[in-house]
Amino acid sequence: MSPARNFLGPCYGALLVLFAGCALGPDFKAPQAPATGHYNQGGDPASTADADGQAQHFEAGVGATARWWQLFHSATLDALVDQGLAHNPGVAAAQASLRQSQSALQAGYGVFYPQVNAGVGATREKFSPALFGGTTPGPTFNLFTLSASVGYALDVFGGQRRTVEGLAAQVDLQQALLLGNYLALSGNIVNTAIARAAYESEAVDTRALIDLQRAQVTLAEKQFQAGTTAYGTVFALRNQLAQFEAALPPLQQKADQAAHLLATLGGRLPSEWQPPAVTLSELALPGRLPLSLPSELVRRRPDIVAAEATLHAASANIGVATAALFPAFTLNGGYGQYGTSTGTLFASNGNFWSLGVDVAAPIFDGGTLRARRQAAEEAYQQNLALYRQTVLGAFGQVADTIRALQHDAEALQSATESLAAAEGAWHLLEANERAGLANGLAVLAAEVQYRQARITYVQAQALRFQDTTALFVALGGGWENPAATGN
Repeated sequence: MSPARNFLGPCYGALLVLFAGCALGPDFKAPQAPATGHYNQGGDPASTADADGQAQHFEAGVGATARWWQLFHSATLDALVDQGLAHNPGVAAAQASLRQSQSALQAGYGVFYPQVNAGVGATREKFSPALFGGTTPGPTFNLFTLSASVGYALDVFGGQRRTVEGLAAQVDLQQALLLGNYLALSGNIVNTAIARAAYESEAVDTRALIDLQRAQVTLAEKQFQAGTTAYGTVFALRNQLAQFEAALPPLQQKADQAAHLLATLGGRLPSEWQPPAVTLSELALPGRLPLSLPSELVRRRPDIVAAEATLHAASANIGVATAALFPAFTLNGGYGQYGTSTGTLFASNGNFWSLGVDVAAPIFDGGTLRARRQAAEEAYQQNLALYRQTVLGAFGQVADTIRALQHDAEALQSATESLAAAEGAWHLLEANERAGLANGLAVLAAEVQYRQARITYVQAQALRFQDTTALFVALGGGWENPAATGN
């Protein structure tokens, strides 16, 4: 049934209508949270696998803290986020939008009070007796006027109340958008800082690979000249060298782009500020991760809260459109004084007053008002569907990140084992070379494999950090607490 079907309950009695009134339209109720206690089918895991010496544990029913990035224990990262929160233009714009909506709400409350106006006038007039059939010339005189008027709109059917309710919902919407801005900004800064650290670490190992490969090419050429190696080996090593050299510029470009993005997220021009670099080695992986209950997620994620506020505003609009179908009542009165001079302005024979009520009722409008009410109902249904879609997307995002962290741990553990094996093989060949049991080309090849394993390890390590960040963002980041914004 449409949420607008319950608004036509009668307002009994003329006095009840005039002085008590009723607010037409549905009374908004927040949609119920999904009836589930977990995000993944079969339940959510209690922890990830142990990888690189650490497992991550999910704490069900615990919400994220506002400054969640501090769990990485990096002073450099903290400074980057603080720079962004303080100087990002998007944050400033969202804050201004919130203040604008608050002022609009404050202005909306004015409809509940009488509107009092005063007027003062001074004119020079000539009266014409011809208006009443006279033939003598009319007098010329000064006329001074002092008046006051009072008007009060009786909100009999609640149209004004629903309008203010909609304005209050807009404040809630802007508050949620501001918190969403904080969340997205902090998440982007942390992710970008981690990506930059990974690119720069990969670039270091790639440069080492290039140096090693060049040494291999040089050694292979000498062995070919000595007749101990086929020239095909030289070709293969040169081809691999070219591949390593081709991989370095994209890494450098990505690192530069990440630095530029960090500068702009911090509200600075890339030409004016070089953001401090975060290294993966200085980041601590949070071992205990919050995992809000599904019923709590719909009250703390800014995008869901924003969708609910939009739905609330759409509900209020139904009441506004419904009230427009009924008569509007306005009480008004006025009092004033006329005088031909300032000295006679307050004479008893110069006063005038009025008191009355205005009633404006729609009689025929070609179905416009009913169509507007129907449009308001459909807008509500549209926003209800969008709210549900937002909830589905949020729950899917949390489920994805939980599983991603599990798989990240597995991938990192494999990368750690591969790195250890490659390092062991390299050091063993070094020992064999010293003992005369292996040649230098084999040692160089082993070190190349070690460097390649290091790059894979860095990529897996960075992905685990980034998916940890994604979980904090997916859970709303703790920004549902207004005190967390610092405003």
